[in-house]
Amino acid sequence: MTAARTREPPILHLVRLGGLVVPAHRSRSLSKRPIVLLFAALFAALAFSMTAVVPAHADETNTDKYQYIFSGNVKYNDKPLDAVKITVSGGGYSADVLTDEKGQWKVGVPDKKKYDITLDESTLPKGVIVTEGNTIEAEFGLTNNKTVNFFLGEGVRQTVSFFDQFVSRVMSGLNFGLMLALASIGLTLVFGTTGIANFAHAEMVTFGALMALTFGVVLSWPLWIAFPLAVVLTGALGWAQDVGLWKPLRIKGLSTVQLMIVSIGLSLGLRYIFQYFYGGKTYQLPDSGSTKITLLGPIALSATDMVSMAISIVVLVGVAYWLQKTKTGKATRAIADNATLASASGIDVDRVVRFVWIFGSALAGLSGILWAYFRPGIKWDMGWQILLLIFAAVVLGGLGTAYGALVGSIIVGLLVELSTLWIPSDLKYVGAFVVLIVVLLFRPQGLLGRRERIG
Repeated sequence: MTAARTREPPILHLVRLGGLVVPAHRSRSLSKRPIVLLFAALFAALAFSMTAVVPAHADETNTDKYQYIFSGNVKYNDKPLDAVKITVSGGGYSADVLTDEKGQWKVGVPDKKKYDITLDESTLPKGVIVTEGNTIEAEFGLTNNKTVNFFLGEGVRQTVSFFDQFVSRVMSGLNFGLMLALASIGLTLVFGTTGIANFAHAEMVTFGALMALTFGVVLSWPLWIAFPLAVVLTGALGWAQDVGLWKPLRIKGLSTVQLMIVSIGLSLGLRYIFQYFYGGKTYQLPDSGSTKITLLGPIALSATDMVSMAISIVVLVGVAYWLQKTKTGKATRAIADNATLASASGIDVDRVVRFVWIFGSALAGLSGILWAYFRPGIKWDMGWQILLLIFAAVVLGGLGTAYGALVGSIIVGLLVELSTLWIPSDLKYVGAFVVLIVVLLFRPQGLLGRRERIG
C-alpha cells in the first residue's frame, strides 16, 4: 500500500540614580549601536534557518467567513493522505474540503454547536478503508477551534509516560515563557517610565507578526530582510504613538486612569484596522510546522523551536546588559525609580521615554513573530488573545520591573503548559490566573516589585 507523498545614554555634582551616575546639569549621549547589531545577527540566524522549507498549507473552506474552525489530519499508518474529501454538516449547514498534501484540512462553521465530520471513503487511495466508521460527531469546547483527526490503518497504539509528558510540557512552557517575556518586558518598561497600563501593547504583538507576514509571505521578500524590517516597523509604530498621542496627553496632565482608557480605545481601533486589511483568516509563516527532532530522552524540539528559544534567550540577556551597563538603560531605571529626581539630575526624560516606547514596541513585534510560530498562525486578534497573560506576567513579577516581568513570564508559561496534564487544554490559561491571585493576596507588589510602586 502506498500513501501520498509529502512535499515539502567641568562636572559640579554627581548624582547616583537607578545605577547611573549623572551630572546635575546635563545628560549624556546614549549609545544604541550594540543592540541594533545584536538584533540584526539574531534575525539573520532565524531567517536562514527557516528558508529551507515552506510547507503547504491545509486546504480551507469558509475559514475567512466564520470564526468557529474545525481542522484535522487524515493519515494512513502515520502517513498523510491528500485529496481526501471531508464533509462538515449540521444545523442545516454543510461544507466540503479536500485534504492537502500533508493530510490537513480546515472548515469554518457559522455556529458553536454539534457537527458531523464525515470522511468520504470513495476518495481514499485504493485498498485503504475505514474500519471503525467514517463519521465523527464533534463539538466545540471553550475555544473557537476544534481538531478532528482520522487515523487509518492498523497502527500500534503508543503510550507516553507521565514523566515524559511532564518533561515535554516543561520545554514547551519554557519556550512559551521566553516568548511571553519579550512582550512583557516591553509593557513593563513603558509602565515603569510613564505609568501607562498600555492595553494597545497587544496590537504591537499583532503588528509585528502581520508585517512579517506581509513582507515575508505576501511580497515574498527574503526572511532575513522581512523579519528585521517587521521589528523595525513595529518600533516605528511605537515612536509614532508617543509623538502623536502619548506625549501630548502627558503634557496635558491626564491621569493614569484616563491614559489607560485611551489605550483601550487605541487597542480596539488598531485591532479592527488589522481585521479590515487582513480579514479574519489565519495565516502561516514559512516553516511553521517543521518536524520535531528528538534531542534527549523525551525532549523533542523542531529547528524553529530551538532557534526561537535561542533568540529569546540572547535578546533577554541583551536587555539585561542594556539595563545594567548602558547609559540609556540606567537612565530608564532612574526614571522608573523617580522621574522628577531623574529630570532634576540632568536626564532628558522625554528622550528616554521615547526610546522606551520604540524599544518596547520592537520587543513586542519580535514576540509576535515568535508567537506566530508557537501557536502556530497569524490572525488579526492574536495579540489580544495573550494580553491577559502578558499583564498576568507583569503583575506577578512586579509592576515596572523588567526582571520581574521575566520571572513572571517564565512562571506563567510553565503553568499554562503543565496545567494540561491535569485539566482540559481549553482551561489551561485559568491556572496562571489562579496562581496570580494567590501570589497577590500574600505579596501585592509582586514577586520582585517594591511596595512603594503599588497604589
